[in-house]
Amino acid sequence: MVFQSTITNEQTAQLSPAHFDGKIIVIQNETQIEEACRDLASQRIIGFDTETRPSFKAGVTNKVSLLQLSTQERCYLIRLNRVKLHSAILKILSNPNIIKIGADVAGDIRSLHVLRNFKERGFLDLQKIVSAWGIEEKSLRKMSAIVLGERVSKAQRLSNWEANQLTPQQQIYAATDAWVCIKIYEKLMATPPLHPIPQEVEESQVSAQEAKASTKESKTQKFKRKNFSRQHLTRRANRHKEEKREQKQN
Repeated sequence: MVFQSTITNEQTAQLSPAHFDGKIIVIQNETQIEEACRDLASQRIIGFDTETRPSFKAGVTNKVSLLQLSTQERCYLIRLNRVKLHSAILKILSNPNIIKIGADVAGDIRSLHVLRNFKERGFLDLQKIVSAWGIEEKSLRKMSAIVLGERVSKAQRLSNWEANQLTPQQQIYAATDAWVCIKIYEKLMATPPLHPIPQEVEESQVSAQEAKASTKESKTQKFKRKNFSRQHLTRRANRHKEEKREQKQN
């Protein structure tokens, strides 16, 4: 399969919309964060994005309002205007074995650094890798249109991300933006590239494979420990029976 290099706005508008159908979980207090991060820490790949309340004044920039971290089934919308950038979240963002996939990742990370300093690891920017498949477009909307044949809506982009309650439309928009990055990445990885794959893609694949191998190794070790313990207990029981038989004979 060869992807087209560009697509017009008119062609994109004719496509069916991409839509996240999984569970959306809005995080508004710290008690929700640990459970969310336990789920995220078990993932190999996460979709990543942020949203900021728009400023319509020249020279005025607002702090990031929302962090979206998505799995295939669940998307966590972390309201950073309500909760701090918790250390449990930073562990996810700093884990090189969890691949965080987004578009214009550097811009999102800069926004997060305003809130707290951290060492980002394991991030992959779709804008930097699609050229290996001959794709010239860099917007998430058009990358999705070319790779998936689906249109990402931008209708809620300039909405108020610091509102008391996020509307259903805002939630679906935010979740879709993060989740669709996973879908684009997986489709690219399943398609032979036209040019050499960027080093960061190779590194992400290696990290993901190592994380998977580590999980398998841990499970194997756990099984061996259980098996060893079972054998040890069996030997002890047999020795005990043998000693009892010898005592009776004597």
